[in-house]
Amino acid sequence: MLAIIVLSSSPATAHNTKNHAGPIHLPPPDIADLLSVAGPFQTFLGYLQKTNVIQTFQNQANTTTAAGITIFVPKDSAFTALKKTTLARLTKNQLKSLLLYHALRRFYSLSQLGLPGRRSRLVATFAGSRYTLNLTDDIVGSIRVRSTWSNAKIRSSVYVTAPVAVYEVDKVLLPKQIFKSRPPLGLANSVRRS
Repeated sequence: MLAIIVLSSSPATAHNTKNHAGPIHLPPPDIADLLSVAGPFQTFLGYLQKTNVIQTFQNQANTTTAAGITIFVPKDSAFTALKKTTLARLTKNQLKSLLLYHALRRFYSLSQLGLPGRRSRLVATFAGSRYTLNLTDDIVGSIRVRSTWSNAKIRSSVYVTAPVAVYEVDKVLLPKQIFKSRPPLGLANSVRRS
């Protein structure tokens, strides 16, 4: 009997779907959950939670679905490439600005970041209009996200469904507004560069 009820309600469901005008929009993902399972992003996620920037990002995704959000997430290895004291010396406000610097107040698909017909452009970040990133599409089709002290490469698309785009980058983005000079590398990276 239950099967008959399910089958009899199925045409109504099909009818509603058929009459639906436009694409079906899913609610934005829980960004903290996404980062916790999507890759080696525990360091970035930990900082987001410690500063409550994760809530700022989630609010942007939830309440501005027309604009959305794009987040550049450094892998854990990007943080270990920096000297341990680099981020430890930041004030709470500087750390918060650094995290906000890793996001844009708009959803960008990979093709939109690719800048067809243009080589590069400056975009304002979530940290404010003074905190800009230079998006560069190189000859081989790699997209670079450049700050004053970082030349990060987008390694993969973690999640790209409007209104949220999350891209893995291989370096922490370091702005001149926070770091007046190039932050020192960790010991293992200093040896490699020699």
